[in-house]
Amino acid sequence: MACLANLSPSQKIIMPTSDQSPLILVDGSSYLFRAYHVPYLQALSTADGQPTGAITGVLNMLKSLKKDYPNGNIVVIFDAKGKTFRNDMYPEYKANRPPMPDDLRTQIAPLHDIITAMGLPLLVIPGVEADDVIGTLSHQATTLGIETVISTGDKDMAQLVNPHVRLINTMTNVEMDEAGVIEKFGVRPDQIIDYLALMGDKVDNIPGVEKCGPKTAVKWLTAHPSLKEVMAHADEVKGKVGENLRTALNQLPLSYELATIKLDVELEQTVAQLQPSAPDIETLTALYQKFELRRLLADLNAGDSKAESSAKASTETVEDEKLADDIDVEYDIVLDKASFQVWLEKLKNSEVFAFDTETTSVDYKKAELVGLSFAVEVGKAAYVPVAHDYVGAPEQLDRDWVLEQLKPLLESTSQNKVGQNLKYDANVLSHYNIAMQGITFDTMI
Repeated sequence: MACLANLSPSQKIIMPTSDQSPLILVDGSSYLFRAYHVPYLQALSTADGQPTGAITGVLNMLKSLKKDYPNGNIVVIFDAKGKTFRNDMYPEYKANRPPMPDDLRTQIAPLHDIITAMGLPLLVIPGVEADDVIGTLSHQATTLGIETVISTGDKDMAQLVNPHVRLINTMTNVEMDEAGVIEKFGVRPDQIIDYLALMGDKVDNIPGVEKCGPKTAVKWLTAHPSLKEVMAHADEVKGKVGENLRTALNQLPLSYELATIKLDVELEQTVAQLQPSAPDIETLTALYQKFELRRLLADLNAGDSKAESSAKASTETVEDEKLADDIDVEYDIVLDKASFQVWLEKLKNSEVFAFDTETTSVDYKKAELVGLSFAVEVGKAAYVPVAHDYVGAPEQLDRDWVLEQLKPLLESTSQNKVGQNLKYDANVLSHYNIAMQGITFDTMI
């Protein structure tokens, strides 16, 4: 989670007032993929093996939004199956993406059923992406003067920000308004499409200008404030990057169209008609029981006096309760240096800390490090992703920088470490020139 003391005014922790009632547009697909790749959620499943980590992550995010915006109108939007109009424009669009993992696919229908039973409007519109539905609804809301919060981890959504629309990344609890977009990307919201078109997108397979990264795109758009003007002055750009720009001129209009979020998707209901309904307690109870979502079931029962006795009779174990509590509020996803430094100081000042790695293989000889986690007290832990690469993945700290900061602690003989199968972790770290020492206790031994 973001460190309060180190946030700029334009990227601040939301402190909503009780009378706030904005439209909350939830990018369900973005959070579904992000939750699926969170290590501590990946371990969750029912007794018969049905994965539930992504379900749990998205529902916890919705729970957080409902808490922050008790009067907000929450609408959840997911991508539909099949191709979209962008595939008709450019058949290679998203052609490089791997198929959705089966253990994620099986969680989508149950999640949709739960969200519907919660009484929240759920939209899955064929032929377009969730971004386009969100863009259309936010545009309608702006026209009606309705304040809008888009809950997403997708940088493309920055093009939708205006005086009435802001973004919030619910996994880090940081919001972004117009000034925040400029601070983060170096361009205004109305230049984001130009910015994306120039850089292209390897994940979505959108062609851009070869070797044009964020700094180059910002430089060009500072000198010439639109893609059309950058293209018009392409002959003035020197060197190899200038050659690349001129080579890309014919495809840049297509890249611009592919990066543009639609604002005019035909919907059966207008934003004013999309209102929450009363939760279907009976259906929710059955779904929570079926997918063994014990914490959510307990919360549901606690709010229904008729079901209170059932909550008391729950067979939930102390360990399950603790895990649910940790997932709910006590696990920081560290994505910036300020937050990392806070945790680094905690580690330095602790007598002992728990440590674990997230890697690409169970074979330490082949494994590459993609994340690290640690804890200094019961119920409070942090995860630092450093090489996660998936749809909607957040910007992450540089792996080499993170390891450089941690190296003295990990190699210290006086700094005590505990964990599970730390021999494996030590072997993985050795690939990065770290000789882990100070192992005090290993739960595997």
